[in-house]
Amino acid sequence: MIEELHNFLSTTPVTDYRMIILLICCGAFVGFINTIAGMATALSYGLFMMMGLPINVANGTTRVGVLLQFLTTSAIFKKEGYLDMKTGWRVGIPVGCGAIFGALLAAVLKVKVIEIVMAILLPIMSVLLFIDKKKISRSAGKLKSSDANSCPGEVLSSFWIFIIFMAIGVYGGFTHSGVGLLIMFGSFFLLGLDMIRSNAIKQFAVVIYTPLALTVFIIYGQVNWGIALIYAIGNIIGGIAGSYASIKAGEKFIKVFVAVIVITMSSYLILKHLI
Repeated sequence: MIEELHNFLSTTPVTDYRMIILLICCGAFVGFINTIAGMATALSYGLFMMMGLPINVANGTTRVGVLLQFLTTSAIFKKEGYLDMKTGWRVGIPVGCGAIFGALLAAVLKVKVIEIVMAILLPIMSVLLFIDKKKISRSAGKLKSSDANSCPGEVLSSFWIFIIFMAIGVYGGFTHSGVGLLIMFGSFFLLGLDMIRSNAIKQFAVVIYTPLALTVFIIYGQVNWGIALIYAIGNIIGGIAGSYASIKAGEKFIKVFVAVIVITMSSYLILKHLI
């Protein structure tokens, strides 16, 4: 069955109505998960690679849908009153600076190096999906109530907060998969935001850094525009649905599903270079 799917994806033109429907549906699924949790971009990489795209082109192609999706979701979070623009720029600027360097690394490194690095990084990032945000919130709340001076956002200077978010941007420029979770946790621990507003900051920060990273991939000719634009339609649809959906609904299933896909994909990339 897997072989039949691979043959279909690698031989069917993107203009075929079946491929268009598949790309839109997969894009919507990924957009939904990325909005409420994250890490689903790994599914995009897997799909595009099965269609015959090298990992670097798959990496660049995903950025088009990511940009359009998060532009939409940022507007929704702003409308609902969860996005503070001042804080968004405070996070987005250093993330954007780091993303340029990360995208350059992804664009010029050999495909084999990118695949091996991603095979190692993605499973590590998937572990973050299983962190209990509620327990973290309760623990942080107790910490703040017992010692107001112990809030991480107050302990670290603005300089170090800038450096940390810039480092997150380097990762985000290299591969979008998982960067949203890093931005969310950074906003929570370093800036003292709750998880809903941290998620809103994630949407906006991605909007800032993605055009910078995308520009690099475009310059190096690593964007398949036919696939990217069709897939982006699904990303937008999924992003809108995810923005209004309850974060709790089906979250555990989504985490397990994405983690399994990530581990499967990473195992494939590792075995590909060992065998």
